[in-house]
Amino acid sequence: MSLKKIHHVAYRCINAKETVNFYRDLLDMEFKLAIAEDKVPSTGAPDPYMHVFLDAGNDNVLAFFELPNSPEMGRDEQTPEWVQHIAFEVTSFEELTRYKKRIEDTGIEVIGPVNHGIFDSIYFFDPSGHRLELAVNKGTEEQMQQLKDIADEMLEEWSVTKKAPQHAAWLHNLS
Repeated sequence: MSLKKIHHVAYRCINAKETVNFYRDLLDMEFKLAIAEDKVPSTGAPDPYMHVFLDAGNDNVLAFFELPNSPEMGRDEQTPEWVQHIAFEVTSFEELTRYKKRIEDTGIEVIGPVNHGIFDSIYFFDPSGHRLELAVNKGTEEQMQQLKDIADEMLEEWSVTKKAPQHAAWLHNLS
């Protein structure tokens, strides 16, 4: 028995229509479908919702729920806002910079590009406050294998010391 893939990832949104328009118009995601119910199927609770599904590429689905009868949407205040995010891959650095311009042209603040050694990223927020990342890979197969080879050792050291292991410090020297 094994998992086939992630079927979809779902988040809450403030406004389903605004969310669909943002992801469709700004990030070129196809709006796949919408499901609306007056009762929650898994619990039977009377709680109307709109559930929208967008194609995030390569058979990956990003979904959102608008919940009009629930308390105002918030975020985990105990977690820094840079931690929880959705990262999407783009094909080239040129595409990354085109997206940056496109997003900034709408008045949205964009951070980056940020050099992470094996990939470059930009960061911004959607209308519901979800942090998004667009990333372009640039690591070689050898670099990725080197990181895989030391992953267990790094995790073990971290679990004991709670300090950043230096096994992959070379990442900071990549351009």
